[in-house]
Order: sequence, then structure tokens, then C-alpha cells
Amino acid sequence: MSHPHTASRGFALRPATPADVPDLVRLICALAEYEKLTHLLEITPEALQAQLFGARPPAEALVAQLDDGRVVGFALFFTNFSTFLCKPGLYLEDLFVEPAHRGLGIGRALMQALAGLAVERGYGRFEWCVLDWNEPAIRFYESLGASILPDWRLCRVTGSAMERIA
Repeated sequence: MSHPHTASRGFALRPATPADVPDLVRLICALAEYEKLTHLLEITPEALQAQLFGARPPAEALVAQLDDGRVVGFALFFTNFSTFLCKPGLYLEDLFVEPAHRGLGIGRALMQALAGLAVERGYGRFEWCVLDWNEPAIRFYESLGASILPDWRLCRVTGSAMERIA
């Protein structure tokens, strides 16, 4: 993303910088609270700093900043790969806008900016997961033209289960 995406509604989008780490941690914690997943949080500012701005960052983030300087939303994403398309893809890990600032078009602007990045980079896909109970998010994603794939299930191993497989 070569330039900030500005909306006429009092906010701008821009790539996250190291100075945004405290706001990103705050917003990620708010997202976990919204999803009732705070028991899974292990994030620290130091860890996020290393993952977004270290020697080989595995993830990137965009932030939504109000004209008054407050960061009120973010999208954290990374590159994945489609063997069928034989192209990289953009995978959205998390999208969150503080409830008090929803309805301004920030979420839509973040999704448009990410789709633009995927197109600009020549990626074959832009994809993400959504919790099955999150009807407002599902409706929002469908309004953007997203397909909700009913026959795919996310598989995950962590911690000791991952170590057992290894």
C-alpha cells in the first residue's frame, strides 16, 4: 500500500507502524472479549512488535485512525498460498472496529484496502474465517460479495497436541 486511503468520513487507513503496537494490543484484546476468547490471549506488546516489525515479519496490519488521532480499528493479515491457483493469497486473520465507531464505513474501507492490496500484488485469493454465530459479520461479508464456504472446516492443533504430532 503506497499511500493512505482516506475516507471523507473522518478517518484514514494506513499501514501499522511500531508506534501502533499498544493500540493494536488493546484492539486485539477487545476483539477477544467480543468473541469470548480472552482465555486464549497470550499477546504482549513485545511479542506483537517482533511479529509485525522484526527481521522477517510473518504478518502485516492496517490501522484505521480517526481525524483526532485515535486508532479505532485494524486488519491483521498475512500471505498464504493456493496450490490450485499456483499463486499467493491474502489471508485476513483479524478485522475489528471498536463498537462505538462502527457504521462509519471503517470495516468496509479496510476490506476494500485489503482486496486492493491482493489485486496490486497479483494474488489469486483474499480469504478469512468467520465465527458461525457472528451473524452481523456474516451479513457484512456477504454484502461485499464473499462466499461463505459451508463444506470447509478449520482444523487446528496447538501446544502439546502439536508437539505430539511433531
